[in-house]
Amino acid sequence: MELSQYLSMFIDESKEHLQSLNENLLSLESNPQDISIVHNIFRSAHTLKGMSATMGFEDIAALTHEMENVLDLVRNSKIEMNPFIFDCIFKSLDSLESMVEDIIQGGTGKADVSPIVVSLRSIVTGEYKTAAVPAAVTAVKEATKGIEVDEFQFSILQQSIDSGFLVFYVEVTVNENCVLKAARAYMVFDALERMGEIVKATPSVQEIEQEKFDRSFSLYFISKVDQGTLEKEILNVSEIQSAIIITVDTESLAELSRPRIEVEAARQEIAAAVAAAVVPVQTPTIEAAPKVEAAAVVAKPAAGGAPVASRTIRVDIERLDALMNLFSELLIDRVRLEQLATEVKRNDLTETVEHMSRVSSDLQNIVLKLRMVPVDSVFNRFPRMIRDLAKSLDKKVDLVITGAETELDRTVIDEIGDPLVHLLRNAVDHGIESISDRLAAGKSEQGTIQLRAFHSGNHVFIEIEEDGKGIYRDKVLKTALKNGLVTAEQAAKLSDIEVYNLLFASGFSTAEKISDISGRGVGLDVVKTKIQMLGGHVQVDSRPGLGSKFSVQLPLTLSIISAMLVRLGSEKYAIPLSSIVETSAIQKKQIRNIHGNKMVDYRNSVIPLVSLSTLFSVPDFNEDLEDETEIVVVRKGDKQVALMVDEFIGQQEIVLKTLGKYLSGLFAISGATILGDGQVALIIDPNALIK
Repeated sequence: MELSQYLSMFIDESKEHLQSLNENLLSLESNPQDISIVHNIFRSAHTLKGMSATMGFEDIAALTHEMENVLDLVRNSKIEMNPFIFDCIFKSLDSLESMVEDIIQGGTGKADVSPIVVSLRSIVTGEYKTAAVPAAVTAVKEATKGIEVDEFQFSILQQSIDSGFLVFYVEVTVNENCVLKAARAYMVFDALERMGEIVKATPSVQEIEQEKFDRSFSLYFISKVDQGTLEKEILNVSEIQSAIIITVDTESLAELSRPRIEVEAARQEIAAAVAAAVVPVQTPTIEAAPKVEAAAVVAKPAAGGAPVASRTIRVDIERLDALMNLFSELLIDRVRLEQLATEVKRNDLTETVEHMSRVSSDLQNIVLKLRMVPVDSVFNRFPRMIRDLAKSLDKKVDLVITGAETELDRTVIDEIGDPLVHLLRNAVDHGIESISDRLAAGKSEQGTIQLRAFHSGNHVFIEIEEDGKGIYRDKVLKTALKNGLVTAEQAAKLSDIEVYNLLFASGFSTAEKISDISGRGVGLDVVKTKIQMLGGHVQVDSRPGLGSKFSVQLPLTLSIISAMLVRLGSEKYAIPLSSIVETSAIQKKQIRNIHGNKMVDYRNSVIPLVSLSTLFSVPDFNEDLEDETEIVVVRKGDKQVALMVDEFIGQQEIVLKTLGKYLSGLFAISGATILGDGQVALIIDPNALIK
């Protein structure tokens, strides 16, 4: 059998080992003395080396071989882990992931790994400790000169250049004896804003307003005016000593405004260059492990609990879609057969239909589980991302993940990763304050981001909550008014949540680049659009000074759900069983009217009462005319609502069908189902009824 036939298996197992390496390395960083974690990392690296050598991917095998040498010294207590070693191994993992991704895209998996190899070898020899530090420090300072922007601000600058605008890097210095530095800085900002837009300022505008800067500040500026005019306007402000203005073009943009994470990579490369100057080694031709040994390694079960190849198969998602659709039709026929068997009343027919029902129920569970994937497959890459981002921003951030076992349809899993990455980056960069700001606010120096996932009805909720500075209503409204998103009259009537949701408006973030909410909305409109394409929605809530919470609601997109069928006059509706707390009956006299809203006593509390006949305009049923009415208590999180119905039909497995583009956006309706007698029943979305 040709080696290429094992490529799919190699890719799957490589991704699993790389994820295991990342997770274990993060654990080791929290507990550097735990040698058992080092053993796990070593085994994963060793297995990956053997697999790569067998498949002929020599660069991957070479790099993992050098990693092994370092890890072997650590596990034998010959050297201790330190920040330099952690950074080198993390950078090695990044290189390995890039090479595996190249293989996935049809490439050869080759890469120039010589710089990181030099760093790893300098660890083995110990020479990295005695490297020439002054030259490295100077190089790092040069690499970090200017302002560091994130990827979204970087894209704005790039798009501005592509659209014909001029982009400038500006460094302004005030006189040494200037008394009101903040006032002079404000006058410079005011002059610039009349000529264009400021994208990013360093230090931040808040620090400048509080005079928390020496004598100079830097910024990126987009305009149509030329460099000479710009310099003249800045120097017209009194007590300004100098203005250094550099025109930024496409080629220099990446170098001048590299993201901070890239600066970390630059530091690694500088350290490698220093080590190379000290350690005379040959690079990068490295002997891989013998092929015989590699083959033996591949034959063993993968380390770290990776699945055994013979127990898994890869199936095209379209085949699962076809299987789901066929089974959905089978379920409709099963329900019809059950009704016919009840009418005919033949024992042998009834027994056969009952057996078929049991078998089809088991088959249904298997079909559903085939498409369901734990959100952990998305969440597991976030701890490493948060670690790198927090380090580059000089912040301390703890990511707490709960509900990672929550399952979601594969099609949604494949698409939700990018929006969550954006929201998490937003939380670290703009939500969590700097260490000094947190201490000044009486908080702990370490910020916390809660990433939660949980089921509610036939939806999955993913929440990202941080204990940062929060969002300030007045500042959001100021930006929204300036950008024409709302009028002054509308703004006065908006609730806090409605104001916060303005952050998702297209173009919101480009209006006030130097404000306290700078970057808070960059790209959030894209996040909202992506989530809406998946049939979900997102909202934000915040407590100024205490933090913010982004809540994403996603449909399970299952074709089959368990539901309670209810009747309203001549119409039938289905309520997802997972949303129902209990069913009951109440007397008309038990209903209260509080501020014009119907309420009912329920288990030592009072909950809202919703008339479904009024909500859906049912023509032949009205609960107000009944002395007694049936209710269904539904929940969303810790909130509950009672729904009034005419009659309970019973529990049933139903096939969820979408209503199509012509009936999209119906309030509190998530789809429809075809019943066994051919009738159509609308499926109620209880989440839409609970605010």
